[in-house]
Amino acid sequence: MDHYTISADATAEDLIPVCMALHEIVGRLPVTARARNTPGIRIEQGFVVDRAYQGPVLDEVLSSNQVIKKTPRTGQYNGVPVVVAPIRDASGAAIAAIGLVDITGIFDLATLMEHQTMILKQVCGKDPCPLPSEQINAKR
Repeated sequence: MDHYTISADATAEDLIPVCMALHEIVGRLPVTARARNTPGIRIEQGFVVDRAYQGPVLDEVLSSNQVIKKTPRTGQYNGVPVVVAPIRDASGAAIAAIGLVDITGIFDLATLMEHQTMILKQVCGKDPCPLPSEQINAKR
């Protein structure tokens, strides 16, 4: 029987089964992970594409022991929102980190709602939008 261990010294090979399962669960969004003392993995489109991955946000999570949602300015996912969480041992120390592309960070609903009127004016050219004569009920 195969045996995998997630610890501060876990290898990329130890992380692959859990990360590949997560990758499939989230619709094949890119997944990254690493243990505190070893390089990790990067999975994209169903394949492990890097077995020595060291992402800056993974490193930050291992240092802070906090979940981090941000858009990195360096690394493989530069400019792409990510969310990374620590994997903790029984004492609560971060022994590994796992992350994925944050699709919730791509859409800023609050900003969209703030700018809704301006967007409708740009799309329709008039306010209210649609005009009463353009509404679905007016066309029945």
